[in-house]
Amino acid sequence: LNRKFVRLSLGGLHDEAEIRGHRRTYVGAMPGRIIQAIQQAGTNNPLIMLDEIDKVGADFRGDPSSALLEVLDPEQNSGFRDNYLGVTFDLSNVMFMTTANVLDTIQPALRDRMEIIALSGYTEEEKIEIARRHLVPKQLTENGLARADLKFDRRAISKIVSEYTREAGLRQLEREIGKVCRKVARKKAELDEKFQPVRLTVDNVKDFLRVPKVFNEEALKQNEIGIVTGLAWTAVGGDILFIEA
Repeated sequence: LNRKFVRLSLGGLHDEAEIRGHRRTYVGAMPGRIIQAIQQAGTNNPLIMLDEIDKVGADFRGDPSSALLEVLDPEQNSGFRDNYLGVTFDLSNVMFMTTANVLDTIQPALRDRMEIIALSGYTEEEKIEIARRHLVPKQLTENGLARADLKFDRRAISKIVSEYTREAGLRQLEREIGKVCRKVARKKAELDEKFQPVRLTVDNVKDFLRVPKVFNEEALKQNEIGIVTGLAWTAVGGDILFIEA
């Protein structure tokens, strides 16, 4: 896009003045976050990401969601007025992008001003590749290990994904990989020169991560009277259900 990028976190925001700015008569008054973002970008046509818009709150100080109606409406934002500036500012050249985990908590009027793009979670193969290329090297570095000190088999990562995590993203997977790295780092510190490189395989995953946390349902080997097997969709992948009459 060849635009300057600015990220604004809206999680927990509950004051309308954070969007529209404070009037100059208040002590410590300052412009709203939108104007501050444009000032930070140094241009009037940046890409501004409004992160976690579904977690915006409201209280006696106003409703930030209502203030965002004007910001995100291309028919109105050419005359956006910041209370601190006291004059209108044209936001029509700004490209806004918002992120949310759920749509239910977003005001219907605000949601109507957005073009919604649903992103599905990572597949197991994608998680394995991301772990091999990014998460494992990152955790090795953060825990003071060389690449030769700890090797992860592909099947071992697959086992961690399927039996120790159940998520659409990668946060829990990174935590589990970090847990393995910390235990190896401790072992290396205790043994010092006697330390031998470790290879994580399917057989020794339990030695580092203990009992699996996720148990997937398995289809019945034979039909049972009064039980029907159904399919279910979840945000973290598909599953099967046993429905009893």
